[in-house]
Amino acid sequence: MSNEAIITPELELSDGLNLEDGMNAERLEFGTFEATVEKSRLLEKSLAETPENYRVLTGDRPTGRLHIGHLFGSLQNRVRLQNLGVRTFIVIADYQVLTDRDTYENIAENVKNLTIDYMAAGLVPEIGKTCIFPHSHVPELNQLLLPFLTLVTNAELDRNPTVKEEIQASGQKRINAGMYTYPIHQAADILFCKANVVPVGKDQLPHLEMTRLVARRFNDRFAGSKAVFPEPQPLLSKAPVILGLDGSQKMSKSRNNTIMLCATEDETAALIKKAKTDSDRHISYDPVNRPEVANLLMLIALSTGSTPEAVAEQIGDGGSGTLKKMLTECLNEYLRPIRARRKEFEADGELVRTVLKNGIREAREVAEQTLDEVRHVMNMDV
Repeated sequence: MSNEAIITPELELSDGLNLEDGMNAERLEFGTFEATVEKSRLLEKSLAETPENYRVLTGDRPTGRLHIGHLFGSLQNRVRLQNLGVRTFIVIADYQVLTDRDTYENIAENVKNLTIDYMAAGLVPEIGKTCIFPHSHVPELNQLLLPFLTLVTNAELDRNPTVKEEIQASGQKRINAGMYTYPIHQAADILFCKANVVPVGKDQLPHLEMTRLVARRFNDRFAGSKAVFPEPQPLLSKAPVILGLDGSQKMSKSRNNTIMLCATEDETAALIKKAKTDSDRHISYDPVNRPEVANLLMLIALSTGSTPEAVAEQIGDGGSGTLKKMLTECLNEYLRPIRARRKEFEADGELVRTVLKNGIREAREVAEQTLDEVRHVMNMDV
């Protein structure tokens, strides 16, 4: 494969939005959540019309195999963007596992399983289209950390609400510096490939705003009239929050309330059978007063393309037994091809290694080009 097929073309660093109805991009700022929602709506429209103008960066930490909350909450959207023709970089954030965990023994195995789950869900690694890579293998990316850290203050890092929540959730008494610099590492992940779109939930907006701040300050300080980095836009997730089978908390491996993508059909049935509901035999969709029932209805709707309200009406007075039986059948049917692909990929260890090696090579080519630009504008050419 030639270098020309790997190295990405220079991106237009503007927002890339084709705003209609007399709206002006400069008036849409990220100061309020409402403005962010509106800009995300316009971005969705532009992505569908001109996907070639955009580059997406997204990813996960390799802390274990993925579950249906990941599938419905993020993987489906990544596949949708890929299939629109948007160039997609997926970072497996292995270094970031070290910020809030003492264990590292399973990182390599988790990277492998994460890659298998990605491909089983429909992400198709292909040079110049979809790139999957672990960021510990892209040293050029990590070289952006030092100049980026000079652009923010300790106070700004300390105020980041997402970092505060992650510190609290980690339960650690001694907080390492990597936790505080987490947003800057994320900025390097996003900006090394000049991603101009990042799919996020509302709680992740502070991290992305830090990346936008780093890009703006770097351009202002070093780049002069020609910006090096775009200010990436948030693409707000439309996916509902998937509660765990306990019905009270977000689905999470650590809470033991998940259905894993790799689970068998019998295991899935057994887990759903134990899912929490309530004593009311009439099934209705009421997320506020009946969150457990509402969550199971949402999972059926996501598996069938229906709505939770329509599913509830169909079940009627069938009670929780009918609800669980329907969810078991619909979810297993939906996951069957994903699980078949997962089994196939899991048996082919060489395929996974090839995908990651190709992803690393492509990411390094892109990162080297970006780092060359960074050195040039910072007067560090030799």
